[in-house]
Amino acid sequence: MQKIIGVRFKKAGKIYYFGPGNLEIEAGQRVIVETARGMECGLTVLGPREVEDSEVTQPLKIVHRIANASDLQRLEDNKKREKEAFGICEKKIQEHKLPMKLVEVEYTFDMNKIIFYFTADGRIDFRNLVKDLASVFRTRIELRQIGVRDEAKLMGGIGCCGRPLCCASFLGDFEPVSIRMAKEQNLSLNPTKISGICGRLMCCLKYENDCYCENCHKKPKKVLAPAQGSRVVSLEGEGKVISLNQQRRTATILLDNSRTIVASWEDVIEKDEEGDTLESFDTSSDEIIAAPAASDNGEKRQEQERPRRERNRRPREKRKDDNRRDNREGRENKEHRGGNSHNRRRPRGEHEKQNREGGNRQRRDRRPRGSREKNGSGNNGGGKESKE
Repeated sequence: MQKIIGVRFKKAGKIYYFGPGNLEIEAGQRVIVETARGMECGLTVLGPREVEDSEVTQPLKIVHRIANASDLQRLEDNKKREKEAFGICEKKIQEHKLPMKLVEVEYTFDMNKIIFYFTADGRIDFRNLVKDLASVFRTRIELRQIGVRDEAKLMGGIGCCGRPLCCASFLGDFEPVSIRMAKEQNLSLNPTKISGICGRLMCCLKYENDCYCENCHKKPKKVLAPAQGSRVVSLEGEGKVISLNQQRRTATILLDNSRTIVASWEDVIEKDEEGDTLESFDTSSDEIIAAPAASDNGEKRQEQERPRRERNRRPREKRKDDNRRDNREGRENKEHRGGNSHNRRRPRGEHEKQNREGGNRQRRDRRPRGSREKNGSGNNGGGKESKE
């Protein structure tokens, strides 16, 4: 455990931990501490307290002293110099014709550095601008490009709710906000209605998202919401859940008598689906009796298919031998049953004899009809008889 105090350097900036040392510091006092940018003057927002070592970034720096009147006077002088530096920098930007917008100027407490915050659509080559500013102020110059959300945080303003912007009032960090949050809260998905003055989604969409997300709570709810479309039992009777209100923890129920009521989750009991299926089976006893017969037929069908499955599981060579044996037996059975059928294989001599006898049959004349009438006039036969 370590004893720390929380210090904030901007109105809605991050809170940094410092060790109070032997000083008695209270919340609301100005203190002088050493940071990565040098000596800074910050406001104590968290009084002395003990925290675990895992919550502290090592090494923990110690507060140098409590700010006195001269330190507070230097803060006022730095603010005046910031306004002058802002006007000078804007003129230099116009001279260099750079597509950038200056947002804020900040002097460090010891005046060793001046930080210029600006916004731009893309990357800006401001090397010549830095040289001009350094020749004017005779100190270190830093130009830092920021986004639109940081711009709104620095400049401040009034939101669509009529109150000052949350980011400029109390928000230390920007938390990610997605369009899914607006969808879960049944809000309009029109970007103009759910966007802030920065053009991004409003940060307040994150505030109530946990009330609509069931899996976001670390502690389980004592009373769970009934499922939409399920059958429930209420004080007015049984019915079906039409819609749910996660924020008010109420359910709209359509009763069996066509009435619609709104009841809290505590006054609603979800009906068990298994009980409904058992009641339906009790009322239809004929279907229950007929069920075993269907199962017997299924067992017989499985027994018939079982030899086929076992046969398919045998090796491929054995299956080929079985198929050849079955084909040979099938041909022999056909020969025994067919007798003089055309499927039975006949000797070669019989085929030749049949072909010779068939040659004496009358052949079909394939000549055109007109030529056949000329050659076969007066004969009832074909062209062969007319030649004779």
